[in-house]
Amino acid sequence: MKNIFIRPIALLLLLILPYGLSAEGGEDNAQHGEKKEGLNVGELIAHHTSDSHDYVIEIPFFHYTLHLPVILWTDKGLSVFSSGKFQGDNEGKVVVTDKKGNKFVKIHEVIYYADKVKDNPHPNVFDYDSRPLDFSFTRNALAILFVFILLLLIIHFTKKAYENRYKLPKGIAGFIEPIILFIRDEVAIPNIGPKKYEKYMPYLLSVFFFILLSNLIGLIPFAPFGHNITGNIVVTFVLALFTFILTTVGGTKHYWKHIFNPPVPHAIKPIMIPVEILGMFIKPFALMVRLFANMFAGHTILISLVALIFIFGTVLFAPVSGAFYVFMGFIKILVAFLQAYVFTILSALFIGLAVEDHEEHEEHEHQPA
Repeated sequence: MKNIFIRPIALLLLLILPYGLSAEGGEDNAQHGEKKEGLNVGELIAHHTSDSHDYVIEIPFFHYTLHLPVILWTDKGLSVFSSGKFQGDNEGKVVVTDKKGNKFVKIHEVIYYADKVKDNPHPNVFDYDSRPLDFSFTRNALAILFVFILLLLIIHFTKKAYENRYKLPKGIAGFIEPIILFIRDEVAIPNIGPKKYEKYMPYLLSVFFFILLSNLIGLIPFAPFGHNITGNIVVTFVLALFTFILTTVGGTKHYWKHIFNPPVPHAIKPIMIPVEILGMFIKPFALMVRLFANMFAGHTILISLVALIFIFGTVLFAPVSGAFYVFMGFIKILVAFLQAYVFTILSALFIGLAVEDHEEHEEHEHQPA
């Protein structure tokens, strides 16, 4: 039982010890008259939580950068080149010229036309006159692909375990089966109903396991893990959009009648109808922000705990920082499961409210408390 706690702490200290030593070395260099550069925690957090055109593998004593393809749609058509042409620059200093004569710079992982941001060090991200449409295969896209491959392997081995119906499932299948039954019996059937839940089970299971795996691999601090996938608001926006589409497309007459003709006095309807319409968009927006905020905040806390070693500038603080990191790591494991469950059950609830028939609604209202 002791090994459960000793091994992760020892591994964590092994991972962060070289960085603590380098921080202490920086202090010694400063004492010998060399310039000491302080750690900018904000930039460190932004670097690790934002998307990137490069895939950087950083583990103790090993560093490798995989340059991903940059795919841009410009005024002159499609432009494709390697992100390595930016030479790691992220401040707009390196100008890249493609085969069609377009000149680009990269500022905070956003690619702009070099001539249109020459005199503007802080261009607007949403100014598409100053930047091309970016369809690049980024670090988050590669991480999502990794999660999908991992999920397909889990499904494959789970399916294979059920080929022999006379043997009880073991291993991965034995772990996955209770989760699937829980999603079916405690999430889908109570919220969507016993007659319609099967139609939405593939989506609920897919979104649950995708969020769960994305959350869990973000806790492992070395490649190919460590990605803050669900801490990216674009990812949570797409997941919430799927729920919104299923809710809108599957809505029954009773659902739309309740929105555009709510059962309230006529004097209140001019107020309630806009509120109901606004509620259609508030629900997926809440899904998006809830998942993003929780995972981004947790990832930020973990990075900040490691950054304390650099802030104090001594390796002696590594055990304290490591102990807090391990404690928060266990909390993050709980949050990883909890956020996947919350997103799934709220999606099932919103879908259930949309697909519920009038007869089912009346039957539910007359059920005893």
